[in-house]
Amino acid sequence: MQIVYHLGAHATDEDRLVRALLKNRGTLESMGIVVPSPRLYRQILPRVAKSLKGGPAGPDAQQVILDAVMEADEAERVIFSHEGLICFPVNVISETGFYSMAPQRIAAYSNLFPDAQSEFFLALRNPATLVPALIERAVEGSYASIMGRTSPMELSWASVVRRILAHMPNIDLTVWCNEDTPLIWPEVLRALAGLSPEDALEGDFDLLAAIMSDEGLAKLKAYLDAHPPEDAAHRRRTTSAFLEKFALPEEIDVEIDLPGWSAELVAAMSKVYADDCDEIAAMPGVNFIAP
Repeated sequence: MQIVYHLGAHATDEDRLVRALLKNRGTLESMGIVVPSPRLYRQILPRVAKSLKGGPAGPDAQQVILDAVMEADEAERVIFSHEGLICFPVNVISETGFYSMAPQRIAAYSNLFPDAQSEFFLALRNPATLVPALIERAVEGSYASIMGRTSPMELSWASVVRRILAHMPNIDLTVWCNEDTPLIWPEVLRALAGLSPEDALEGDFDLLAAIMSDEGLAKLKAYLDAHPPEDAAHRRRTTSAFLEKFALPEEIDVEIDLPGWSAELVAAMSKVYADDCDEIAAMPGVNFIAP
């Protein structure tokens, strides 16, 4: 059995990927791929993982989880997706680091089904825009409650991924940048499902529908129908061209107004993020989906 954990990160997905997969539930189930609703597992998975205290789940605990999320008796691939699987928004940044709990939490999830093939998926987001989003998501969130004493320049995704790989050197980890998702959405969707690029799925335009004008999306679909892309790269170029003209500014522009944050600081944080992404893409053992 293959167990897939899409871990967010926070403010990268809004459950759009799992909703797109749920549109294809019938097709996927015929292929042995089960996509449970997040409400069935967003509490039970962290609770069972924590109860293991570093050890593997026994057959009874595994069956409890499967009974809670599956109607079918068997599955070849089960997909879990929720941004809260690693931690709550208020715990993303702490005195011990940026997503400091990620290695241990991911290891705990891999122990839920110790005999299965576990795959982990993680979207990155520029910390300069992630921090404002975390403040919005946290209960009674404030800059102080999210950042504490941490300097914005300390928020490094490369450090997070290095710690994950050091803790779990044999992990099957797929990573991409949230900022690139509109261009690579079909590839990410199929990677989660374990399908090939040629497999047909509904929902290829779900994300674009949220960030493009209706007119622009209709024109893009018509263009792709009349000029089928030769490959993924061709589709990305076409999508990018239409996004430049028809993207909705209110959906893609992020206003950053935080205490002590200047335009220069945001630019410096964005440079660190870009360098981190380049480093992560080159890390052995990481499957990095890039446009």
